[in-house]
Amino acid sequence: MDKIEHKYIKVQGLNLHVAETGTGPNVVVFLHGFPEIWYSWRHQMVAVAAAGFRAIAPDYRGYGLSDPPAEPEKASFKDITNDLLATLDHLGINKVFLVAKDFGARPAYLFALLHPERVSGVITLGVPFIPPGTAEFHKSLPEGFYISRWQEPGRAEADFGRHDAKTVVRNIYILFSRSEIPIAPENKEIMDLVDASTPLPPWLTAEDLATYGALYEKSGFRTALQVPYRYILMFYSISKFCFHC
Repeated sequence: MDKIEHKYIKVQGLNLHVAETGTGPNVVVFLHGFPEIWYSWRHQMVAVAAAGFRAIAPDYRGYGLSDPPAEPEKASFKDITNDLLATLDHLGINKVFLVAKDFGARPAYLFALLHPERVSGVITLGVPFIPPGTAEFHKSLPEGFYISRWQEPGRAEADFGRHDAKTVVRNIYILFSRSEIPIAPENKEIMDLVDASTPLPPWLTAEDLATYGALYEKSGFRTALQVPYRYILMFYSISKFCFHC
């Protein structure tokens, strides 16, 4: 991906990594999910640039090559939207198309609501728009559901800590590539659902996995477990969330 350039932008004392390619007048910003980083959008970035657009993909704070926040357990979707606004201001970009997948859709929706004058359009994959304070889905999740397990402070840390970062990412991608939802029985953890002999999904190469593994080895999973998995409970609470707090 030699066409993609990398730079760092200082935001609130943190060095945030941004990958960029293309020089078109219209700008597309790609927002990743978990367990992802800017690298997840590399092929789309090159294709969009070839079509005449400027393509940008940031690593959120605490992800990939970006610095972690001082207190990862206090990270929020608001941080992502604020960082995105600061990044666009720094780069002198007035308006963008937002393309997001997985939990990256949440800050994309929020950014469009908070800063409609900066958004030309929003494209999301996997996560529909749900207004804050209206969702009750988390109350019906089974105990062993992966989101439920990862929301419990300390549990995912202990589960992930039995493996190196590369193995954790490998196991998650294998689980997410299956048709069934990852649900662990009472006597097992989420990482136990993948056998060591299970091959990688056909769309994930050993080189790709090495890239993800190296960057999650650097960042760890503290911020990633907070945003989205633990913060999402606050996000859907009227008493704890507002667009400006």
